[in-house]
Amino acid sequence: MCGNFYENGLNFECQRCSFCCGHSPGFVYLSKRDLLALCDFKKMTIQDFVARYCRWADYYYGTQVLALIEQKNYDCILWDKGCTCYEARPVQCSTYPFWSWMIESEESWNECAKDCPGMNKGKLWPREVIEENKKKYVENLPLHREEVLELIKEELNK
Repeated sequence: MCGNFYENGLNFECQRCSFCCGHSPGFVYLSKRDLLALCDFKKMTIQDFVARYCRWADYYYGTQVLALIEQKNYDCILWDKGCTCYEARPVQCSTYPFWSWMIESEESWNECAKDCPGMNKGKLWPREVIEENKKKYVENLPLHREEVLELIKEELNK
């Protein structure tokens, strides 16, 4: 899309404040790619990973999808003075802050920047990279309960 407010790129450089990794309730939805990468990284079965690190989150049309649980202070379950699974972190995390709804308009970007000290600072990200991250975010669909149960069933039958 040409002519958008980030045509010349956007500045963002993580300040390691961890605000996006916790501090308030939220959801880190897991796609099949995310779940398999995290299981591989942790050397865990799908069944064990889901039991230890996940919860069911209400989603659209009365469905439920897989999400990471939170600690009591709302920090991500994978957070401990840094992401304990950084190399395998979910696409939702790796594409931040270039999520479709955050870059929808300059107003939405600047509203989100009020909570993120890294937005509008540091490295200039080109439009192409922003669009690539937006696409990854949009296409990274969370796993529905039935899909996770099927993956566990397949795993048990191996």
